[in-house]
Amino acid sequence: MVEPIYVPVLPARRDAWTAYERLDVRVRRRIAPLWTIVTRVGPERTRGVRPVPEPDADRIALSRWLTPRVDRLMEAMDGLTGWVDAVHVEGLLDASATSLWRLMTGSRIRLVTGPERDPALQRHAADLAFLSGRGLGVRVLIDDPPDEHDARELLNLVDRLALPPSRIDLILDVGAVADATESNKRALGALDLFGVLVPWRTVVLASGAFPRVPENSETQPAYITQRHDRRLHQAVHAARPDFPRAVMYGDYSVEHAFSANIPSVRRPGGPPWGLLRYTTPDGFLVARVPTGGADRASRVRAKARWITESDSFRDIHRSDHSEGERWLHACAYGTGRDGSGNAETWIKVGHIQHMTFVVNQLVAEDSSSGAPWE
Repeated sequence: MVEPIYVPVLPARRDAWTAYERLDVRVRRRIAPLWTIVTRVGPERTRGVRPVPEPDADRIALSRWLTPRVDRLMEAMDGLTGWVDAVHVEGLLDASATSLWRLMTGSRIRLVTGPERDPALQRHAADLAFLSGRGLGVRVLIDDPPDEHDARELLNLVDRLALPPSRIDLILDVGAVADATESNKRALGALDLFGVLVPWRTVVLASGAFPRVPENSETQPAYITQRHDRRLHQAVHAARPDFPRAVMYGDYSVEHAFSANIPSVRRPGGPPWGLLRYTTPDGFLVARVPTGGADRASRVRAKARWITESDSFRDIHRSDHSEGERWLHACAYGTGRDGSGNAETWIKVGHIQHMTFVVNQLVAEDSSSGAPWE
């Protein structure tokens, strides 16, 4: 059976799940996404912190909002495996319980918990995992250098879950990576400290390098930024060649690491620009384009040409190209407004191209997940 080798950390939004289901089936089968159910309303959430009081007080509205999104996510996954992190809604049990039960009994997706969460919510996740029979993932946020206290907390969590380690996946999440040196130290410390605590079913190392705010976008609307997430994983692998188990590669695709913390229902009038994104072996091509204006389409097409005419662009006649390359090529050399896309289209195209490229890159390097996926 073909095993997953790549974990994209994706917000459970339409652009991301549509991109996933538009992937070639051979690519989809090498991917095990970690979906984070986004917040519905309120301010942006702080990573690893549960807001008090809870901003989403309308339980009925939340339930009506959440149910179709969970159903749509299950439809997009189409029987394949991955994880779902319900951190932003799991505390609202009367609004989320039915949707999470449906998720655990109607799909092959595994639920996620974490050591920083309320013990009652950890227990609830473990009960749902036991009901599903598939176990669950433990997502450890590596925002600071880990220490022995963190290791004891993780062991205590494993004891509370009352599941054998062979049914628990360890997801080491370094979060946003803006440079290599400091993040590499945290990642290596986490792997050394947590990776060998128990015989985990799967170990994933995830981080995100796509920028949240375009660098100097007013004066430099098109630029190249580094894939520090990819470099981090390579550095860890090189530093620990004899690590006793395979460590799966994870990244945040072409969204910044805090994207899922931003509420789904926002005030009208978003930013007047969006981003074209393109992944290369070592970096991202990023181009800021307008979402409105009389010359919007021509400006979008000009930036698409900047991408398609770069040395890193994979020709649409190559066997390893994706629907992302085809869309960008058609946009670059098309005419008129039709086919120039919008902000949601640009994110979706970026996800398709990125996930396809990463799978091809990992396969070419003869990576192996070593994870006994069911």
